[in-house]
Amino acid sequence: ILLVGVLLVHHGVSQADGPPQPEPGAAKLGTTTPPADPLPAAAPLRVRIPEIGVSAPLTRVGRDREGWLEAPPPRNANLAGWFTGAVSPGERGTAVIDGHVDNADGPAVFYGLGSLKKGQHIEVDRTDHKTAVFEIHGIDVVDKTHFPDRRVYGSTGLPELRVITCGGSYNKRTGYAGNVVLYGLLTEVRDRK
Repeated sequence: ILLVGVLLVHHGVSQADGPPQPEPGAAKLGTTTPPADPLPAAAPLRVRIPEIGVSAPLTRVGRDREGWLEAPPPRNANLAGWFTGAVSPGERGTAVIDGHVDNADGPAVFYGLGSLKKGQHIEVDRTDHKTAVFEIHGIDVVDKTHFPDRRVYGSTGLPELRVITCGGSYNKRTGYAGNVVLYGLLTEVRDRK
């Protein structure tokens, strides 16, 4: 009983330390599901990740003064950003969506991103009344100081999606040390009414 109590206390404390992080070994990329045919360009409207309760509108983001991917305004905890310097979700190439893990008021839109697993799905509603469905084929935490630009943003020639938020260890002075990066492949397209 004492051992179970110690494990429960440890598990509870570690959960309170911050947002969930990907499981070890989750970074292995690859999927057995064949990709769907790429879609033409159309701006995305909303991102949905049912497994973690995300249904968020998308705003356009670019690069900041230092050349980094901008994040959406932090005051709106349920807002995600679509990087307009890349393709739209569903097009051939690598689309990028980002959002905050938390803000001054607590958890934000992508707080639960690190708990996702391969085989789960991300849905992106587009202005052409299509929903692009991406199957997760990898998830990783990468160091911000050694960010693997080519691996994260590079095109594989397939219709892919990256979803990015802060992650890794946290320091009050410097913030999060890394980013949680989710890798998705377009595997289904649905018509929206």
